[in-house]
Amino acid sequence: MQSAFYDAAGGMATQFNRLQVVTNNLANLNTNGFKKDDVVIGDFKRLFEEKRDELPLENHTKPAAKLLNRALNNVPHVVEEYTNFDLGNMAKTGNSLDFALKKGDTFFAVETPGGVRYTRDGAFTIDAQGRLATKEGFPVLPQNYFEAKNYITVPQGAEVIVDGDGGMHFKIQGQALNQEPDAQLLVAQFENLKTLKKEGQNLYSNKEQPLLSSDTNTVMQGFVEKSNINAVLEMTALIETNRLVGMYQKVMDSQMNDLNSDAINKLGNVRG
Repeated sequence: MQSAFYDAAGGMATQFNRLQVVTNNLANLNTNGFKKDDVVIGDFKRLFEEKRDELPLENHTKPAAKLLNRALNNVPHVVEEYTNFDLGNMAKTGNSLDFALKKGDTFFAVETPGGVRYTRDGAFTIDAQGRLATKEGFPVLPQNYFEAKNYITVPQGAEVIVDGDGGMHFKIQGQALNQEPDAQLLVAQFENLKTLKKEGQNLYSNKEQPLLSSDTNTVMQGFVEKSNINAVLEMTALIETNRLVGMYQKVMDSQMNDLNSDAINKLGNVRG
């Protein structure tokens, strides 16, 4: 009798999860290099069929039958939450310490108190120690960091010139520009982007050491990558999600207040 209530409650919980993802996307609309998150919604029956062979219960048995609740077969669930790594728009800033990456599977590497993390936000600065760092103060790592554990130190007053391979030249007034790079940005590349996990502050973690990008002409100086959020699509999703929550709420109210009340009153009036 309460199956409709359970269906609606499950659907509402799923839309609340989706709502959280959509609002986070909108909150990061202007965050450099931010990548859109989204969810895949499925139903319990499909999840059960996909995982049936992995369950410890033998199929077509009484214990297995207890797991399969027919009333909950079509309740929607969040099957998967994923990140869309499509490129965002490149915005020209003219700032010599702003960098953007042309390929969606490449990242800058930074050192945080929790270890090495990766980011697409290339709006860098020079910290108090003269090191190239993020706005949050995390040092940006050079290509040989994992061997030498060093940082990119920019000489005071030097002009920073970066080529497409991430090679950094420090031009000091009155001195000739070195032909070989003075430092080399670590441009990390991942074969499977699903292994990256968001950690906040526009950073990603990964348990495995990344590959060093072998692609040329990847780094753009004087540009930053904007988020790949489409504000119109996200606002549409926000409105749709709110409406679905309202619809599920009406179903729950009807089930509990109208149908149940009607059933109780009719049963109470039955005469023997």
